[in-house]
Amino acid sequence: MKEKILDRRVRKTRMQLRRCLAALLKEKKIQDITVREITEMADLNRGTFYLHYKDVFDLLDQIEKELLAGLEAALQKYQAAELQKKPSLVFADVFQYAKDNADMVQILLGENGDLNFVNQVKELVREKCLKDWLELFQLRDSRGFDAYCAFIVSGSLGLVTYWLENDMKESPEELARICEEIMLKGIQILTPR
Repeated sequence: MKEKILDRRVRKTRMQLRRCLAALLKEKKIQDITVREITEMADLNRGTFYLHYKDVFDLLDQIEKELLAGLEAALQKYQAAELQKKPSLVFADVFQYAKDNADMVQILLGENGDLNFVNQVKELVREKCLKDWLELFQLRDSRGFDAYCAFIVSGSLGLVTYWLENDMKESPEELARICEEIMLKGIQILTPR
């Protein structure tokens, strides 16, 4: 029983530190943030911070790793055949995950974000596409694949960024449907129905 209480306290402390880091990252760059600022904002002592993280960069690194693991889980949830029929399935899960973690995702994808994180996201999505498309199609020319994949990945990240910056007015499912239509129909989605 005591172990579960400790786990809950650890989760609560880490979540407080994450929220404070996110708030500070909206104002300044990571290299300008100190442990003291984070702990004062979180109303924790510095010793508590150091029980969990080495420094501010370690805190950010751990958050990024958690986000990437969650994204990978969302991407691996569906098989290639399911996504060929309805690509919006995976996008709805990915967009919901982005919404659930909007505080950090918006910062990491934003203008002061972490390019390394963005590249890792792109690589995860590219690997999922490569695995699924090799399973579904006989790809003879990787140039076409690489170009299409770059377009889809960058476009999807751009769509997430746009959505987060505009207060997530659409639901994750609506955004996934829009993304699917763009992928399958291109500019034709702009023509009146």
